[in-house]
Amino acid sequence: MKSAKPKTDVLADTPGVDALMRTLDHPLKDVLQSLRQVILAADSRVGEHVKWNAPSFLYIGDMPPFNPKEYKRYIIVSNFFRKDCIRLVFPSGAKVNDTSGFLEGDYADGRRLANFYNLEDVVAKKSTLQQIISEWLSLLEN
Repeated sequence: MKSAKPKTDVLADTPGVDALMRTLDHPLKDVLQSLRQVILAADSRVGEHVKWNAPSFLYIGDMPPFNPKEYKRYIIVSNFFRKDCIRLVFPSGAKVNDTSGFLEGDYADGRRLANFYNLEDVVAKKSTLQQIISEWLSLLEN
């Protein structure tokens, strides 16, 4: 029996994220918008949708079946609880071999964080962010 392919148009919901962004009241909204562009430009297999009331980024390519509670598709969940920065939460960040110090924290559940305080931060960290995404995507192929 052939398994059904995921419906990437259902997984990705850029119009939903756009709608959220139009109503978002946050002093660093422009930073989050810039981060969206950087993350989506990293690879065509990265899509976005709203998860936990925030833009989230996920792998939209084909994957073998897995337990959905493992959140294997999720690359980054943004968090704008703090007003002084935009946090990017990498649920499986511990799996990435980041020697640059870009990914912060040592959480038992394997998540790691990256903080962005302004647009200059986004520009300065752009290549590292995209490299982390590429490495995470390569882990899916193993």
